[in-house]
Amino acid sequence: MGSRWGVNRTVGQIYALLYISGKPLCADEIGETLGFSRSNVGIGIKELQSWRLVKLMHVPGDRRDFFEPPKDVWDIFRVLVEERRRREIEPTLSMLREALLEKPDNEADRIAQARMREMHQLIDLTTGWLDEVQRLSPDTVINLMRLGAKVQKLLEFADKLKLGGRDESSR
Repeated sequence: MGSRWGVNRTVGQIYALLYISGKPLCADEIGETLGFSRSNVGIGIKELQSWRLVKLMHVPGDRRDFFEPPKDVWDIFRVLVEERRRREIEPTLSMLREALLEKPDNEADRIAQARMREMHQLIDLTTGWLDEVQRLSPDTVINLMRLGAKVQKLLEFADKLKLGGRDESSR
């Protein structure tokens, strides 16, 4: 899964081991279990720490550094979303904002800018929605996700209520 999420295979394997182990592991245990060199484990751990997906811990009576991921899957999801946003979405929005400040010189530039404006609006709307969803409790998010396409039916019903039973063609 790691390579599909944009991390290299080694980092993905280290994270998978830490996640499924259910206990903090030291670099030596990680390397021994996965057959990785100490340096590869160190690089992988640093990458996972930069993503805030593992934290350093100390075990009483042991001088080694131990690592563990967040225990709650919703915390992991939240961190991944925040990091993706910080690393990918915010720089994209910033670049689009800068491009939209430029005055178009010709028709091709006007068309390009209009399309960039649409993209900016969509990303901005999506991130705003995501902010709202992240404020919800995990149970509420689960219920919302389970609603799926039923949300569309609810919105259609709400539209009918707004119209007060009027024919849609009279809008």
